[in-house]
Amino acid sequence: MKWTEQQIPRQDGRVAVITGANTGLGFETARRLAERGASVVLAVRDAKKGELAAARIDGDVSVQELDLTSLASVRAAAADLRAAHPQIDLLINNAGVMYTPKQTTRDGFEMQFGTNHLGHFALTGLLLDLMLPVPGSRVVTVSSTGHRIRAAIHFDDLQWERSYSRAGAYGQSRLANLMFTYELQRRLAPHGTTTAVAAHPGVSNTELTRNTPAIFRGPLTWLAPMITQPAAAGALPTLRAATDPSVLGGQYYGPGGIGEVRGLPELVASSPDSYDLTVQQRLWAVSEDLTGVRFPVGTATGTRTGS
Repeated sequence: MKWTEQQIPRQDGRVAVITGANTGLGFETARRLAERGASVVLAVRDAKKGELAAARIDGDVSVQELDLTSLASVRAAAADLRAAHPQIDLLINNAGVMYTPKQTTRDGFEMQFGTNHLGHFALTGLLLDLMLPVPGSRVVTVSSTGHRIRAAIHFDDLQWERSYSRAGAYGQSRLANLMFTYELQRRLAPHGTTTAVAAHPGVSNTELTRNTPAIFRGPLTWLAPMITQPAAAGALPTLRAATDPSVLGGQYYGPGGIGEVRGLPELVASSPDSYDLTVQQRLWAVSEDLTGVRFPVGTATGTRTGS
């Protein structure tokens, strides 16, 4: 069955927290969930931009300041969200950076790994106990086809201190997003209420590409209409992962077209490396140590998740 925005069920009474929701994929995800009746929280770094975005969305929308490059900000945002909401139905880890020049977060993590993975890992762990009592609650983490490109978890140099590759660091962060989802799902499975799902937008025309090296910008300018899709279309895999009643924990959704570049959302497979249980579990342990966040779910079983 072709899945379109018309298949999004009513979301009345549900609370959805979406990171990076003032623009691009996050904004489109927030807009459609609010239209379906959800109470949507735009968790964004710039509160003023968040308020401007909220004003463009019809429905129950609020703004929460959140800077994923700072664990102190992540903890403060989680505390605010806990005070404002007794339960959370959807946590959509959407915000991200791509191909940034070599730089670090406020806590000294490589920017892409720190923002795309560690910030979301910490936020999820700090909010998960508000989700566990809620049947049908979901953690949706947005990854990328970039998880296949020069991608590995470099435990010997996670922060790229010895050498730096924009593409390699991005691939590591997006591979980490998937490994986090699969490991989280195994830990959630015994609880039977909350599931972890991943999605990717294909190649979408958003601000995420603003750090693309200059040598590629010219070709991308004229190729863009042929190889990209609008943010509204790119948000559909996330929306399906978040709302389709048939979705199972540990699944991964992306565009169904050739090369998963664009098209309507379908169940897709991630790279063989992403299913490595040993690496998933090691990454989890390292992420807990780096962030200082412990999850309210036990050790996972050895069963493989994902498709």
